[in-house]
Amino acid sequence: MMNLETPRKFAGLVQQAQQVATEIFRPNSRKYDRAEHRYPKELDVLAALLDGMTAAGGNSGAGAAGVRRDAVMEAGNRNGSNLSTVLGAMELCWGDVGLLLSMPRQGLGNSAIASVANEEQLARFKGRWAAMAITEPGCGSDSAAIRATAVLDGDDYVLNGEKIYVTAGERAELVVVWATLDKSKGRAAIKSFVVEKGTPGFELVRLEHKLGIRASDTAAFLLKDCRVPKANLLGDPEINVEKGFAGVMQTFDNTRPLVAAMAVGLTRACLEETRKLLTKAGVTVDYLKSTHTQTAAASEFLRMQADYEAARLLTLQAAWMADNRKPNSLQASMAKAKAGRVATEVALKCVELAGSLGYVEGESGFGLLEKWARDAKILDIFEGTQQIQLLIVARRLLGKTSAELK
Repeated sequence: MMNLETPRKFAGLVQQAQQVATEIFRPNSRKYDRAEHRYPKELDVLAALLDGMTAAGGNSGAGAAGVRRDAVMEAGNRNGSNLSTVLGAMELCWGDVGLLLSMPRQGLGNSAIASVANEEQLARFKGRWAAMAITEPGCGSDSAAIRATAVLDGDDYVLNGEKIYVTAGERAELVVVWATLDKSKGRAAIKSFVVEKGTPGFELVRLEHKLGIRASDTAAFLLKDCRVPKANLLGDPEINVEKGFAGVMQTFDNTRPLVAAMAVGLTRACLEETRKLLTKAGVTVDYLKSTHTQTAAASEFLRMQADYEAARLLTLQAAWMADNRKPNSLQASMAKAKAGRVATEVALKCVELAGSLGYVEGESGFGLLEKWARDAKILDIFEGTQQIQLLIVARRLLGKTSAELK
């Protein structure tokens, strides 16, 4: 049975994350929001700390937590790397989402490697920063529509295609690229390949200017006859139509709770600052009274806090299930859908409640509400949009295939 209290062995990790968020992330939040595309040098000294935070939860092997179904399961409940990672992310994103996404060796590609790489690959890519490239100009939320191709030629795969919206794409050392081995075989032919930066035929095209998370770089790449060693294919090289998309999609079982955790951390930041503002304005929030007997502001705050708690618990559940080798695709999508929507709605409502104080730029406190409102939206988009998550949840609950329920 899942225990909802923070495990004692992670108390130090959470405290460290709180300290980083308070002393490094929050004070530099506005600085790198204004200095888009400039690498936050302050993060270099934190890289080893983040590695230690990940290692404290379990054997991730590649710098980020992973959902590994082939490991031997110990008796009883297990609180491992997935739970420790989401707990750390919640605290750090209370400080700044973009700065967390800029942390060396903590990219979404690292989660992909940790989830599906073999032991040799885990050792070879350990300690290296990996981004993940899925989205294409004609393929957004529907990952099965990927058109980038991979053709086996001797000891190499030759990759061709275009990838956009790659988080940390410029700064990372490796990029996990999704491509299809055979378009005619649909989802089952989609595989992921680790491409090292500097590989001939792998070209950085541009960096995007974004609404939020400006501390994090977002890149577009062109792959033109890019040769990648066979040993860099993650997972089974065989096309198994019966297994379908399960191999590469396993990555999302890990990364979606992580994004949900980011949303939970940002939501808490918004609520804490708004609570201070309400208290300063003389608004009393009474948890012992029904909402309809309180002021409109207090009633709205209680509703937002209830949504926050629901998102937090769903996120912890999805991570705990991954640590205990339980299928968590449904829970991962539920957590991502709930937390992403809550972060966006709460951030905007907090700006509304704060009025002019929430709408203008500032270095801290209420002055960051407008920034958090901009940062929040991406958490409802990347790693699968709100609409896609709800579609996945519906399919799981109704027992429908993707062909039956679109």
